[in-house]
Amino acid sequence: MKRNKYWIVIGIQVIFILVIRWFSSNALRVESYYSTGIYVYLSVFLRYLLGWLPFSIGDALYGAIVIWFLYRLIKISKVIINKEVSRPRLIASIQRFVVTVLLIYILFNSLWGINYNRVGIASQLGLSMDKYSVNDLKILNTVLLQKVNESNNLLLQKHVPEMTSKEIFNKAMLAYREVNKQYPFLNYHPASIKTSLWGWMGNYIGFLGYYNPFTGEGQVNTTVPKFSQPYTNCHEIAHQLGYAKENEANFVGYLAAAASKDETFHYSVYLDLFLYANRNLFLTDSTEAKAFTKELHPAVKKNLREWRQFNESHKNRVEPVIRWMYGKYLESNQQPSGVLSYNEVNSFLIAYYKKYGKL
Repeated sequence: MKRNKYWIVIGIQVIFILVIRWFSSNALRVESYYSTGIYVYLSVFLRYLLGWLPFSIGDALYGAIVIWFLYRLIKISKVIINKEVSRPRLIASIQRFVVTVLLIYILFNSLWGINYNRVGIASQLGLSMDKYSVNDLKILNTVLLQKVNESNNLLLQKHVPEMTSKEIFNKAMLAYREVNKQYPFLNYHPASIKTSLWGWMGNYIGFLGYYNPFTGEGQVNTTVPKFSQPYTNCHEIAHQLGYAKENEANFVGYLAAAASKDETFHYSVYLDLFLYANRNLFLTDSTEAKAFTKELHPAVKKNLREWRQFNESHKNRVEPVIRWMYGKYLESNQQPSGVLSYNEVNSFLIAYYKKYGKL
């Protein structure tokens, strides 16, 4: 009888999943009823519920799940070694596993994942996302190079001290307050951006930040060089606002960081975007791409050396595997370019520049 109950639960879960798949198949429907409707209230509720806590509940939850998984793995291994596996017991274990996986899938999509299928920021801003040319990329490199050097010069002239992670969190919220004046749909309140408990591990598997769809918290790896953190904060907040795709989160993060009144945020975002644009140009015109990097100011080049040294000091054999797995996850969620989806922010920047004549 118990096994039959499991099959009933699995059947109900499959129906839920089919409804989610059907609903997600229409981008306009997702945008109208979920991303700018249901999800807005869900995300605000989660941030009110957990945002006031000084640590990440989501990170603690991930840690507990890993411990539980290891415990179950040891227990199952003992059962197999002692040959205590019976057919009914094996079937029940498989059923419980299937129920758990399907439940996670349903919660992930219901709480956030459906946003992968929305119309998105290009439609909201009326951008024409046409295929761009090599010349467009060169223009983008020129504009971003100027922005990077200008913002770096201002930081040096004003002798701006390095901010703490808490100050960066607060100024990221202020940045969204500024961009919200221009784009009402980018309303970020209340806040729930926190220091990752697993930042030390992130240095070895290659993450700067991440969003937890089950708790609504945005986590930032605060152990990396400070100049990269302001833009990462803005990127993770964009995920909280329902921009699930990485290229869109990068672009929304740009809008916020560029709207900030703090030059540190300008430097952080323009440096990162310049690197994306320069890498793309390198694939088609490596000579021109190298010429652009040579024009970076010495202080900027020093930061890039610091970043390379930091990455080199944490280089390991696990990161490429994690990167590959993450790429497959992105591919399965409407991002066929995998980890290269981050670079696709260039198409948004070029479309935005063509429309407004500035970045």
